[in-house]
Formats: sequence, C-alpha cells, structure tokens
Amino acid sequence: MARTLIRPTAFADSPFGHDGKVARLAGGLNWFAAVELLTVEGNRRVSAELLPVERLESRLDDDLRAQWQALTAARPPLKLGERVIRLDQAQVMGIINVTPDSFSDGGRLAEASAAIEAGVDMASAGAAILDVGGESTRPGAKPVWAQDEIDRILPVVERLAAGGAAVSIDTRKSEVVTAAIRAGARMVNDVSALTFDPRSAETIAAAGVPIILMHHLGPPETMQQAPRYEDVLVEVYLWLEQRIAAAETAGITRSNILVDPGFGFGKTVAHNLELMNGLALFHSLDCPLVLGASRKRTIGALAGEAPADQRLPGSIAFALKAVEQGAQILRVHDVPETVQALRIWRGLRDQALTPRLG
Repeated sequence: MARTLIRPTAFADSPFGHDGKVARLAGGLNWFAAVELLTVEGNRRVSAELLPVERLESRLDDDLRAQWQALTAARPPLKLGERVIRLDQAQVMGIINVTPDSFSDGGRLAEASAAIEAGVDMASAGAAILDVGGESTRPGAKPVWAQDEIDRILPVVERLAAGGAAVSIDTRKSEVVTAAIRAGARMVNDVSALTFDPRSAETIAAAGVPIILMHHLGPPETMQQAPRYEDVLVEVYLWLEQRIAAAETAGITRSNILVDPGFGFGKTVAHNLELMNGLALFHSLDCPLVLGASRKRTIGALAGEAPADQRLPGSIAFALKAVEQGAQILRVHDVPETVQALRIWRGLRDQALTPRLG
C-alpha cells in the first residue's frame, strides 16, 4: 500500500516577513518554505510533489499531520545523568576509539591514558558528549570479545565520567553496556540498532538511558561488499521507523531514542550523498538526529583519495550540511575545529534571526 512522506526543502534564512509561509524545523534554528511529498510504494519513491508550506494544511490526513507535528516540534533536552544537553542547537559528540585498529587514527588512542587525555581535551574544546568505543566497526573489522572490549573502555569511561563529562558508550553488546553504565556512562550508541545482541534492548530499557539507533546494512565484515538499495533514502527511513518501534516495544521510552542514518555503514559514495541531501526527511521520525560523517571514506573519494587524517575540511563541509538540515548531534573526531565552525554558523544564524531596526 502506498504512503506519503514529507521532506522539508527550500530552507530560509529567517522567518521574518514570511508569516505562514515558512515553518521551523524540529524547534531549531532552521526554517523551510516548501516540502516534497514523496509517494512511496514498497521500498521506493514512485512520485514526488513540491508544495509550498502554506498550501500543506489542506493536504494533511492523520498520518501526514503526525509527520508534520514531528517535523516542527522542538526536541526536549537530553538528560545524561546530571548533565542536560540542549537540542535546540547542534551539539558535538567527540569520538574516542580505544582500539588498536581504528580507521581514523590507526590506534592512536588504544592506550587508556591517551584516550583519557584526548577526552579531557575534547570536553575542554566544547564537546557536549564523549563517545567511547572499544570495538572497531570499520569495513572489514572482526568482532571483539565482550570482556576484551570492557577491559579497553572501563578505565576511560570511569575517569571521564568522574571528571564530569557526559559519556556515551559505543557498543553492540549488553555486557559492555552494563559495565559502562556502572562505570558512569549515561548513553548508548549502538551501530546495530539493537539487532546484534537480543539482550541489549531490555538492558537499556532497565537502565533508562538514551540510545542511538543507527542504520547499517550487514555486519562490519561484509557491509561494504557491493551494498544495494532500491531507494536508499526511503529504505533507511523505513528501517529506522521499524527499529524505533522495536525499541519502544522493549520498554525504551521515545524521549530516550535518537536515530542515525549510518553514513558509510553499508553504503556507496552515491548512497551517502543521497542520504546527506535528504537528511531533513528523518526529522519526521520524531527523534533527535545524529550524523557521523567525520573522516569517512566518501570524503576521501571526493577529495583525490585523501587519507583519513587529511579529511578535516571535508568533515567540516558535511557537518555544516547536516546542521543546515537540522541535525542535533554531530559525531566527530576533530572537536575544536568542528566547534569553531558551528560557532561561526551560529553567529550567521543569530544575525539572520535578529529583527532589523528601522
């Protein structure tokens, strides 16, 4: 059966002088003047209609009205223990890979002391959340035993949490979740979206902590072996919709669910670019949107095969593209540079949103 999805487009600098003609995206700093109504059958779009915002009201049935409310509603702050993370503006999540085979830094933070120092520096530079992981999920990576993963991350999580940082644990395993939460982590980032370990959902529900559900196509060992989609934007949207429903069924509250379209996880360069250009669609899932494009292979492919440690400019470009479409959390390796870019972007937005006098 066909259904219709709403994708915001035609973004405006400000709402001034456009009464009723623009809408605010997810309670953030972005306004849009038009939408694409995407008619979907199965896993693909069969038609698209561009419609000004002021003409949308007459077209809203119950399903579209629910999507519209989700697209325009403000996202409540995230509560990570004693820390409260505002989501009315973009926040930075710093990546701390405590692994010997990280694609981005070649294992530079494999030692706990180096990872702790990096986390302290990231927090000082403006990272709202620190995401600590002990298992590489780069293309071709092999699984790590849960206890090995725990041994890697535990001293890092303990020290950073004790220092007052809001710590997330990047893992697919319930045993690691339990150990990390005991050590002070207050958020889970699961690249499998609770499909890897059947006990993870109940563990997270019982802990009452936020969870990031990320789209992927197959395990890390095989996900980049000729990934295929009928329509990547639609398929990722529908898959995340199903994972949100599964998480809620397991007892995880909707306010504790965030979504990530999984840039680079079972996607070609073309897939990643289509997802980035259509990112605003995912706000109608009514969950905060996380984007992790930092130093990914697509940047290298578009930048003359630049190695991972030379992809900062491309990472910033993707970060700003995501923020322009309302992404609430940017998961990045280069925290100071991303924070500075966001401050400049925020300054431009503040000026545009200041009424002119006279």
